[in-house]
Amino acid sequence: MVSKKIQKALEGNSAIRAMFVEGMEMAEKYGAENVYDFSLGNPATPAPAALNQSVRALLDEADAAGAEGSLRLHGYMENAGYADVREAIAQNLNRRFGTSFAARNIVMTVGAAGGLNIIFKTILNPGDEVIVFAPFFGEYRQYAANFDAEVVAVRPDLETFQPDLEDFEAKLTEKTKALIVNTPNNPTGVIYKPDTMRRIAAILKKKEAEYGHAIYLISDEPYRELVYDGNTEDFLTKYYEDTIVGYSFSKSLSLPGERIGYVAVPDEAEDSENLLRGIEISNRTLGFVNAPSLMQKAVARCLDEKTDVAFYDENRRLLYEGLTELGFTCVKPEGAFYLWVKSPVKDETVFVNEGKKLHILMVPGSSFGCGGFVRLAYCVSHATVKNALPAFGKLAESYGLR
Repeated sequence: MVSKKIQKALEGNSAIRAMFVEGMEMAEKYGAENVYDFSLGNPATPAPAALNQSVRALLDEADAAGAEGSLRLHGYMENAGYADVREAIAQNLNRRFGTSFAARNIVMTVGAAGGLNIIFKTILNPGDEVIVFAPFFGEYRQYAANFDAEVVAVRPDLETFQPDLEDFEAKLTEKTKALIVNTPNNPTGVIYKPDTMRRIAAILKKKEAEYGHAIYLISDEPYRELVYDGNTEDFLTKYYEDTIVGYSFSKSLSLPGERIGYVAVPDEAEDSENLLRGIEISNRTLGFVNAPSLMQKAVARCLDEKTDVAFYDENRRLLYEGLTELGFTCVKPEGAFYLWVKSPVKDETVFVNEGKKLHILMVPGSSFGCGGFVRLAYCVSHATVKNALPAFGKLAESYGLR
């Protein structure tokens, strides 16, 4: 018999993943060209050519070095990852964002999810609370539950989907150990601008002083490079000293299946040395041991590369303009590759099911702690977006939107 904790997890299993599987089944039945699957944030753009070239070059170099050579691509290393890779990432961040990292500040991780779990294992005690801004990536609940902690959601402004900072301050308690900030945001695509971050930091500093312990800001950054309309990449350590950064190359380099990312802890963060040691130990004791070895070396050679953001920007324009013209209410995304759409009926699961009849797959907003909306992942082909619009037109007509 499975454990009580896993039984609870089974009951709350990811609706996004379930819909992704459903989409594959529908594609097999009706033909992929007749299914409009906006369920999963699975990048459609290929990895940059430089990434593939770096993998080939590394393999060739390892073959040339032979068994006695110094280039080990498939072996163990220290739990934090290869020192040269961590140093390359540290210097890249320093150049781009004015930070002062060294290799010791970086821990290579098994993607962003692995990074969040080793951070949580390091800082959370049973009964601790983690604040999130709704709507939020639903797996945060499961990650916190892994360590018997609770997620506390802060309501959004339903017009802008910026966080309600009065509600945020009210939700902070002595049990609060961390706040997760995800900007650009999944699922809305909104960006929390510098003024918002400064206000969040001021509230956190005030509450740290009141409670007498650190409240860590965990910056979950898989979409950092995916920004539009003149917005620029941001790095949150400059707003608040007690910040821990979790990053993934899944979106920026279109490498979701390779599970490669890192955690960065600045020296200014409270108890930074023990934080880093704890994160390294957590990497080992949770069973990750270390991040994938070949991918560490490969991404270190491609730190200034990025996926084709213009491709996503074109999909963003097509989908946002197409749906608004059909009468749907949408939040215009400033980053990431998601469109947040208001359901024409209060129960968005009814809307989702109506969409399925037209082979449109959307994720209900309740999966992100915010009912009444749906998320569309537009990291799909241009053809999928264009071909989906007539089906959305029929859906709009069924709800009297046009």
